[in-house]
Amino acid sequence: MEIILKEDIVNLGYKNDIVTVKSGYGRNYLIPTGKAVIASPAAKKMLAEDLKQRAHKLEKIKKDAEALAAKLEGISLKIATKVSSTGTIFGSVGNIQIADELAKLGHEIDRKIIVVKDAVKEVGQYKAIVKLHKEVSVEIPFEVVAEEA
Repeated sequence: MEIILKEDIVNLGYKNDIVTVKSGYGRNYLIPTGKAVIASPAAKKMLAEDLKQRAHKLEKIKKDAEALAAKLEGISLKIATKVSSTGTIFGSVGNIQIADELAKLGHEIDRKIIVVKDAVKEVGQYKAIVKLHKEVSVEIPFEVVAEEA
């Protein structure tokens, strides 16, 4: 089933992309929640016209994302968490903790666009990817350390 996305969805596509999904996923989740519409020929024509009119606005959004990426480029985070005596974390560190640490540094980043590849369950060095735009993403290194008692 072909659909047109109305917002960015991680691991599927970006706003105004035409993607193919399974019928159940499209009809039972994406369309009822307003995240997508069926890609009929009329909807595709409307999308093409809309994209033509929004080309300069999209360019500005991309430039803003590139400017934010330049600010985030040199950042390295240190996340303190409770750790057992063997060095394993109670729970795990994910995109929420990374978003909180970025907020402390003055960068309000939506946690939904932060991707942590591996499960962070031990003390050590890791990397997170912040997908700011379709073509702009930043890799942020972070270190998980034991919390001071």
